[in-house]
Amino acid sequence: MKNSIFRILKPHCRNTLIIKRTFYEPFRSQYPVVYDKPIDKQENLTSLQKLRKSYDLFKSNCKLFIREIWDNYSIYPCNFAANEINAVWKFDGTQKSLDQWIVNSDKDYHHGYSTATLELSSYGTGVFHGILDTRVSKDGRTTNAGYCNITSAPRYKSFARKYYYNWEHYNEVVLRVRGDGRCYMLNILQKGRLDITQYNCYHYVMYTRGGPYWQIIRVPFSKFVFGTKGQINENQYAMCQNYLTHFGITIADKKPGPFKLEIDYIGVCYNTSNFEEFAYETYNVQDLKAKL
Repeated sequence: MKNSIFRILKPHCRNTLIIKRTFYEPFRSQYPVVYDKPIDKQENLTSLQKLRKSYDLFKSNCKLFIREIWDNYSIYPCNFAANEINAVWKFDGTQKSLDQWIVNSDKDYHHGYSTATLELSSYGTGVFHGILDTRVSKDGRTTNAGYCNITSAPRYKSFARKYYYNWEHYNEVVLRVRGDGRCYMLNILQKGRLDITQYNCYHYVMYTRGGPYWQIIRVPFSKFVFGTKGQINENQYAMCQNYLTHFGITIADKKPGPFKLEIDYIGVCYNTSNFEEFAYETYNVQDLKAKL
């Protein structure tokens, strides 16, 4: 099952991880979140209005910068406790909780027929649902199809500096979901500045059970598999937990039909009963081939 998911995800992984063109817009929370904005709708502003808008933007960024310095060098201890879940993404029934995610599928890149939507339920939780279609388009290039994905929108700090999640004090990801019995792939991205590192990602296959009951899924960081562009690397590396940029959920299990995953929250936790550092062998395959 895992190999089939990676085999489908590989040819589409470059498009999956490319985030649509966005802009950063500060608001009253600690850090701004990126939102989608239509590129063709340009504002017709006068020179005075542009100057005023630039001043307001600079002022808000200065306030965010001062708040960042205060948080980093504050004498007060951080709000951290063992065995307690820190919800990073929480669906609370507001539009703001939806704007933190970007939804895409193979249909968005004109070589597939799958559709996906992320919306709020009547209870305020997030519902990731759609139809997975494994039909291959007749363009002469595509050989595999059928995937849908949601990825957290990139976040920026003051003055358009990229925000990185620092989870070095935690050791597992915790999700409260209500699935449909299908398997989904959890993705933790470490998009670097160079082209050779911007597709680095850690994967783990999450199995859900159908029915009306919620389930708490705990995945240690040590269980995530390192891959690049949807392909598992021969050389495995432990996750650098203070250099994380995105989190995503993908369905690509080669089973056409409707799917539905209801999400309450996605968080991190420090589990005192988890002592495993890394679950996979970390020897260098190239060095072994050279010795042989």
